[in-house]
Amino acid sequence: MTVLTIEELATALQPGQAIAGLDLGTKTIGLSMSDLGRRFSTPRPVIKREKFTIDAATLLEFAEKEKVAAFVIGLPVNMDGSAGPRVQATRAFVRNMEQKTALPFVYWDERLSTVAAERALLEMDVSRRQRAERIDSAAASFILQGALDRLSLLGRAAWDDFDA
Repeated sequence: MTVLTIEELATALQPGQAIAGLDLGTKTIGLSMSDLGRRFSTPRPVIKREKFTIDAATLLEFAEKEKVAAFVIGLPVNMDGSAGPRVQATRAFVRNMEQKTALPFVYWDERLSTVAAERALLEMDVSRRQRAERIDSAAASFILQGALDRLSLLGRAAWDDFDA
C-alpha cells in the first residue's frame, strides 16, 4: 500500500476504475463510492467500528466486492491547519492498513465535510435519528466528491497540455 497525493493518483488510475471515500470516526467508518467515470460520489452504509483487524477485513471485503482502485480518506485537520489527535489516529489507521493491502490511500482535508453533510441532510428533511445514522457516510461522500472534482480538474489540465 502506498500513500499518494491526489496528483499522483490522477496519473496512476486507469479509465473505468472506481475509488472509495472514507470518513474515519471513533465509532463508525463512513463509506462512499464513485461511479466508474469518477464523476459522482454515492454514500454507502457505515461500518460499525469494532477492533482494527475486524474493521480492516470489513473494509477490504467492501473494496474487493466494489473493485475499489484507491481510497480517499478524510484527514481531520483543525480549522487553523494544525494536526490534532484525530489526524494522528487517521495516519495510524492508514499505516496499519499498509500491512493488509496494496491499495493506495490519499489523504483529503475534510474540514467542514461533516458540517456540509449535516446541512445537506437537513435540507432533505431527514429526521434527527436518520441523520445520526447517515452523517458519516454523507461526510465520506463529501470528502470523495471533493477529490473527484480535483481529479476532474487535473484530467482537464492534462488534456489542455496534450492539445498545446
